[in-house]
Amino acid sequence: MLRNLFITKPIAPAGHVDAGEPVEGSLEGEITLKRTLTAKQLFLLGVGAIIGAGIFVMTGTAAANYAGPAVILSFVIAGTACAFAGLCYAEFAAMLPVSGSAYSYAYTTLGELVAWFIGWTLVLEYLLAASTVAVGWSGYMNSFLGTLGMAIPDVLSSAPLDMVQGSIQMTGSLINLPAVLIVAAITGLVYVGISQSAWVNAIIVTIKVVVILLFLAFGLQYVNPENWVPFIPDRVIDADGTSHYGIQGVIRASAVVFFAYIGFDAVSTAAGEAKNPQRDMPIGILGSLVFCTILYIAMAAALTGMMPYSELGTAKPVATALQNYPDLLWLKTVVELGAIAGLSSVILVMLMGQPRIFYSMAKDGLMPSMFGKVHPTHRTPYIGTVIVGVVAAAMAGLFPISFLGDLVSMGTLLAFATVCIGVLILRSTRPDIRRPFRVPAAIIICPLGAAACLYLFWQPFMEHWHLMVGWTAIGMSIYVFYGYRHSRLRKRS
Repeated sequence: MLRNLFITKPIAPAGHVDAGEPVEGSLEGEITLKRTLTAKQLFLLGVGAIIGAGIFVMTGTAAANYAGPAVILSFVIAGTACAFAGLCYAEFAAMLPVSGSAYSYAYTTLGELVAWFIGWTLVLEYLLAASTVAVGWSGYMNSFLGTLGMAIPDVLSSAPLDMVQGSIQMTGSLINLPAVLIVAAITGLVYVGISQSAWVNAIIVTIKVVVILLFLAFGLQYVNPENWVPFIPDRVIDADGTSHYGIQGVIRASAVVFFAYIGFDAVSTAAGEAKNPQRDMPIGILGSLVFCTILYIAMAAALTGMMPYSELGTAKPVATALQNYPDLLWLKTVVELGAIAGLSSVILVMLMGQPRIFYSMAKDGLMPSMFGKVHPTHRTPYIGTVIVGVVAAAMAGLFPISFLGDLVSMGTLLAFATVCIGVLILRSTRPDIRRPFRVPAAIIICPLGAAACLYLFWQPFMEHWHLMVGWTAIGMSIYVFYGYRHSRLRKRS
């Protein structure tokens, strides 16, 4: 029984596009995902997912609640941990160009039970990330509508539920309607096809990068260095034991802003649709990670310099910072439009990623077969896309951004740690496999990446351990009663 739980999936050699090997369809004539994405599109998918809630939402939350101006250091810490994990993802993605991301990598190295656990935590990462960003999108959209005198009342634009000291409470609102509508619209786009989604994403990425550069160019002129003093505020402990500021607050904020980096591993979920994954996946993953980390640090410095960090804890901190400067009100409108577009691309990539993970799990028999069905015309996992869209819309309409963001970070960090460990294991068990990209100094990088991710995971886990344990228990129950019995790998064995 124990041996069956940790059975590993054989690694099949991947076709090499440059060698003229087939990359579409299957030997059985089954309809599969279509390989259309280039290195440039993969890079833009990464940028599209990374630049969004981290800059436009989470920076303010982390600064106001945990780190103060030292949120700059939080981005450096989170970025370093991501760099280690990104190298490991790049090795796996080039070696195993499939759509399952960390789930598929765990299946080949750590066994089926661990793979299921990671696949289940990835639901926290992708599905809840789409919901989280949709809540931020709603805040910016309503702010923009307010400038036109068309603001949506709070009762229809904010979450009816909130998490207060570990318990769910009613807020008096009915639903966050804008968040629901944007998830529904993007779900329709993702349903239609990967090529259309990538094309729309490229346009949006261009818009939001230009907007961010405009904000930095004009906003840095209004930075007041006094707002950076003290750089690390003195530690404060609330009556319920929650800690803010100090060095511990900087580290806690690192776990919060880690949410901002999840986009680079979303690139790996598109490996099954990349034209030349062996060459292009490392470019997309590492290129987008480096580019976005530089922008994050610059934005964190500008925001905390333009206004006191305690005033940044809103759903739209960039727009909030600009409100204090009449000369920059024109830029506030531009930023709101850029944020609306930018957060849309994050939702787009997240809603692309989750159905493709379910697709891989269904192909292995661990999820119901309907998640593995591909639309005969659009060549997308259409049933999974619809289900994910409906659940994401419901979560976005009901819950606040801070609650959802912590759960997303926990799922992401566990997945990253598993990938780091998996690279070392596979180096030992299968040294013969061709690796188009190799992690340099893996004996050092991989353990450091796993340790950093697990340490950051522990920060929100201390507050939300009951939710994480409950989520894990639900997932394990599904595996025991369905996944274990239907595993195709175990049936073949």
